[in-house]
Amino acid sequence: MEKNQFKTISANAATVEHRWYVVDATNQTLGRLASRIAAMLRGKNKPYFTPHVDCGDYVIVVNAEKIALTGKKWKNKEYITFTGYPGGQKRESAMSLLHRRPEAVIERAVKGMLPKNRLGRQMYRKLFVYAGPTHPHSAQKPESIQL
Repeated sequence: MEKNQFKTISANAATVEHRWYVVDATNQTLGRLASRIAAMLRGKNKPYFTPHVDCGDYVIVVNAEKIALTGKKWKNKEYITFTGYPGGQKRESAMSLLHRRPEAVIERAVKGMLPKNRLGRQMYRKLFVYAGPTHPHSAQKPESIQL
């Protein structure tokens, strides 16, 4: 057996292949869907995953308005924002955020599961969420995937 027979493969920007996938969020549980999307954006589903390289794929999520939450989370789950001014903290329930901006529910769930650094922000830019069943990315020939 040779000394250098087995080598660790380390991906870099030149060797990574980014693919496009379409995910249908109809009747999917929010947390389970978001964790699988975050893993795809990060590239953890690939055999050459490297933590310090953006190995992930582009993910298009359609039908975000039909996402599901379990239990009483539609009323009890709160999204908190802060303007930076005194008294500028705002709270919004999951149901009202879904009615106002259906994409934001999935976007915020996935963003919280990505790394909190430059690489995480780069991965987050590869996520496209749409409330309805159509998307403008047909030129990229995305593959439909069932999560």
